[in-house]
Amino acid sequence: MKIKNDLVALDIETTGVWVEKDKIIELALIKYHPNGEKETFHRRINPGMLIPEVVTKLTGISDQDVKDAPYFKEVTRGILDFIGDADLAGFNIERFDLPLLEREFAEAGIHFEWKERRIYDAQKVYHLNEKRDLAAAYQFYCQKELIGAHSALADSEAVYEILKKQIVKYGEGSDELSVLEKFEYVNHTDFCDSEKRFCWWNGKVYPAFGKYRRQLPLDEIAKRDAGYLKWLLKSDFKDDAKELLQAALDGELPARK
Repeated sequence: MKIKNDLVALDIETTGVWVEKDKIIELALIKYHPNGEKETFHRRINPGMLIPEVVTKLTGISDQDVKDAPYFKEVTRGILDFIGDADLAGFNIERFDLPLLEREFAEAGIHFEWKERRIYDAQKVYHLNEKRDLAAAYQFYCQKELIGAHSALADSEAVYEILKKQIVKYGEGSDELSVLEKFEYVNHTDFCDSEKRFCWWNGKVYPAFGKYRRQLPLDEIAKRDAGYLKWLLKSDFKDDAKELLQAALDGELPARK
């Protein structure tokens, strides 16, 4: 692959998926030069908070692994010097890695302006060129063109045919539909209620909606704006969500299990 400017391919592992709050636990930068040379910058980072169990299972990085690692603010200069004027590349970096990096730099008192650089996001290219809609799934699993796509009847029939083919492909010899139940996305957000309105972050309960979304924990909102929580109690929420709101108002939020 020919490049005219230095290119840094990057990836970060984090404590979660909240761009506004989660912290980096590992960062890797690989710089490719036009002359073919390559350099690597790889660091474990102490996030200054506990790493959720689900993240440790996903990344293999535990609190013990980063306890002696530097904090992000201690490696900012090394990161910036390594990147220099390079173009940036990655997978989903425009929506996650770069905005989160920008926020981490800002919290360290440094301005990191990545939007002025050339960005090569492999996920964006992939999704724009290789469709992942029902017609594409039908072609992949059934090797047939979906005639009448976006017709409710044709789409419903296609779903059934796709499921049959998925059982054959992934069912390990079973012909039971239930074998597909094992395929479930890993939930990287630890919600506290059945409607996913509130979630745990760093030992606190945060709202995942509304004007305080991901900004303040419920106990702090109760101190600053109790009227807002009382107003939410009148909403059509399920009982478990209302119990959290009332517990916050009463100063009796449950401890993290």
